[in-house]
Amino acid sequence: MKKYWIVILLIAGFKLCGYTQTYVTKNGMVRFYSEASLEKIQAVSRQVNTALMNPTGDIVFKVLIKSFNFEKAMMQEHFNENYLESDKYPEATFVGKITNIKDINFTKEGSYPATVEGKLTIHGQTQVIKQTGTLEIKNDAVTANAKFNILLADYKISIPNTVVNNISKSIEITVEVTMTKLNK
Repeated sequence: MKKYWIVILLIAGFKLCGYTQTYVTKNGMVRFYSEASLEKIQAVSRQVNTALMNPTGDIVFKVLIKSFNFEKAMMQEHFNENYLESDKYPEATFVGKITNIKDINFTKEGSYPATVEGKLTIHGQTQVIKQTGTLEIKNDAVTANAKFNILLADYKISIPNTVVNNISKSIEITVEVTMTKLNK
């Protein structure tokens, strides 16, 4: 229940400030993928909380680290215990803004390019990022899609020397969330 409080408080705060449209979901998708010479590593979470405020473009994402599922149980265990230390750093968050929100027509169905800037926090480390993606408006829903890379070193995620060749230093992250209006 605690995992939803941040999103709920943010939404309530935005509504009190007079924002007219709030789009939300709690089952978006984040996937990460790494390919090194010896092994491919990928995992998916379908428990991503997201809120988008229109017309400001404020956007927040939150995902519990333990919600990532791997094909191999041992990878999932190492990911949570050794690399992301999910007991100590239980979530990843993004708080930012769609900087070209004025170019997106929420009343007209279509696909719109979007530029997002904000702070991504993983493993207790926060980095300012700027990425591009798309927003698709269809049937009163907004689907956000993005694909980008992060460096493990930027988030102080250490790789032991014994497996350094198994894990790429760069991880590809794919985000896909479909949000609906909070107050239909």
